[in-house]
Amino acid sequence: MDRTLAADLARLPDLLDATRRAAADALAALDARPVVPPPGKPHDPEPLPEHGTGTEAALAAFRDRWEPRLSASAGPRYLGFVTGGATPAALAGDWLTAAHDQNSNSSFDGAGQELERETIGWLRSLFHLSDAHTGTFVSGATMSNTTGLAIAREWLGERLGVSPADDGAAALGPVRVLSGAPHSSIAKALSVLGLGRNSLVRVPTLPDREAVDPAALDRALADTPGPAVVVANAGTVNTVDFDDLPAIAALRARHDFWLHTDAAFGAFAALSPDHAHLAHGIDASDSLCVDLHKWLNVPYDSAVQFTRRRDLQARVFQNAAAYLGPLGDHPDLVHLTPENSHRLRALAAWFTLRAYGRQGHREIVERDIACARALGESLSRDPRLRLLAPVRLNVVCFTLADDPTPARLTALREAVGAEVFVTPTVYAGTPALRAAFSNWRTTQADVRRAAEALGAAAREIA
Repeated sequence: MDRTLAADLARLPDLLDATRRAAADALAALDARPVVPPPGKPHDPEPLPEHGTGTEAALAAFRDRWEPRLSASAGPRYLGFVTGGATPAALAGDWLTAAHDQNSNSSFDGAGQELERETIGWLRSLFHLSDAHTGTFVSGATMSNTTGLAIAREWLGERLGVSPADDGAAALGPVRVLSGAPHSSIAKALSVLGLGRNSLVRVPTLPDREAVDPAALDRALADTPGPAVVVANAGTVNTVDFDDLPAIAALRARHDFWLHTDAAFGAFAALSPDHAHLAHGIDASDSLCVDLHKWLNVPYDSAVQFTRRRDLQARVFQNAAAYLGPLGDHPDLVHLTPENSHRLRALAAWFTLRAYGRQGHREIVERDIACARALGESLSRDPRLRLLAPVRLNVVCFTLADDPTPARLTALREAVGAEVFVTPTVYAGTPALRAAFSNWRTTQADVRRAAEALGAAAREIA
């Protein structure tokens, strides 16, 4: 064994303790450090060392060279994208995931699979899904949407008497995928799956909404020859708008289509009694995307994919090799996603669900919703800022009241970077900014700091 590696092995408990202290220091500083550090001159890349100096020296180099440049994305005022943090239990689970280093894909070594299936059952209960849905962990919403649409592609083949998994996507002929306000990952998935970005058909939305117009969808389906795919939204990124899922599902009485629902973070509305109606109907989906490193507050990367047609899923992703488990009636996980290597992502989710239960995660969701509404109310009182949509759940979409150019919004976003991080968007043709609340640490005190920073920056820009 390499001498430095052997020395690290002998000191492993001390090294893990040093790493624990470094992690604790970083988390303790979240409230005080800049949310996004000011940009500096990029480091010149260092050459790979010929002879290493061990973990302790590597930790010191990381803390000196890279840690100061990292954002406080685990903290309460990182409101860009839709980013959760890691609850204490999820962090513990993720550390143990690395420590045990399982590739949880095969029944030949099946404990990891069993833990994942138990966790999937808990998530199914959390979102009020029926037992008709089976689920699998994947890396994020993009992979979840891609997996769901791959199953939809095979369903189209089933309807047409071909198998795209065997014969290729060209065997389907022209395909239409209908959606009102699809997330960008949908077009990416269609490109990866060989269906093509041009197969995505935008259906008109309701006036001043991002929710699809069910009547327009009805007409579009009537104009679609053969079976189709509908991608519904349970929480759009800009304004957290929800399609009328029961109305869409009812269209299957007249039209033949696969219903895929992108509920990356909107599914968590089901945890709140006051907002559960928004997610009503997601159980009718043929496939469903839910992202867990958003509102479940587990570390990146983690999401789950549900479907009613595991048989089609296995047909797409089955993998034949002597060292892999059988396909069977209960396929090993290796047969259900594009990944042969499958980190035990479920453990972090298992830990946080076991530690805090339904009620603990409901409290996080409801507190974040209250924080989003408070920020929306504060910004609406500022004459220099303008809300572009109601705060339906956990996202505040806003812009400058006067001359909201991308350059001025960039100046606003950069001016507040030390206190709050928000991301740019365009809503109904208007350049805008989004503040998304999904972190378990965020409180009303953070809302006040964010609102004050945004208001002060808007005054400077005006």
